Amino acid sequence: MPAITLTTLQSLKQKGEKITMLTCYDATFAHACNEAGVEVLLVGDSLGMVLQGHDSTLPVTTAEMAYHVAAVKRGNADALILADLPFMAYATIEQTMTNSALLMQAGAHMVKVEGAIVARGLDPSAGRTWHPGVRAHGADTAIGQHPRRL
Repeated sequence: MPAITLTTLQSLKQKGEKITMLTCYDATFAHACNEAGVEVLLVGDSLGMVLQGHDSTLPVTTAEMAYHVAAVKRGNADALILADLPFMAYATIEQTMTNSALLMQAGAHMVKVEGAIVARGLDPSAGRTWHPGVRAHGADTAIGQHPRRL
């Protein structure tokens, strides 16, 4: 499978083809997802509950997200890696840019920001570059505004 890019995803959508995305936290699962042809690997802040045993996503840090993004990158060959910015990693525009850059340096191709950032004047439309070199995906503001709990 050739490397998946935003252009690839746009083409699949235009053709009416389904796009697969799975949550992934490590190299082993990233490799298995590649073998299965998954187009997008989401490194989600849900790792706080799934892997770390927290009762919400609130305690997850950008450093922890970067660690898991790097692990997924090592097991990934072709999928696009989408990483969540964790809670309070986007409290200011400066923090948003710094933390997005950290996740991209770790291996994310795109970062996902949720709800509240739009209220601060940023429009993270899918695929739009809102800072040089940083690709943003805006999550539906009706979903994910609040940290998830089990």
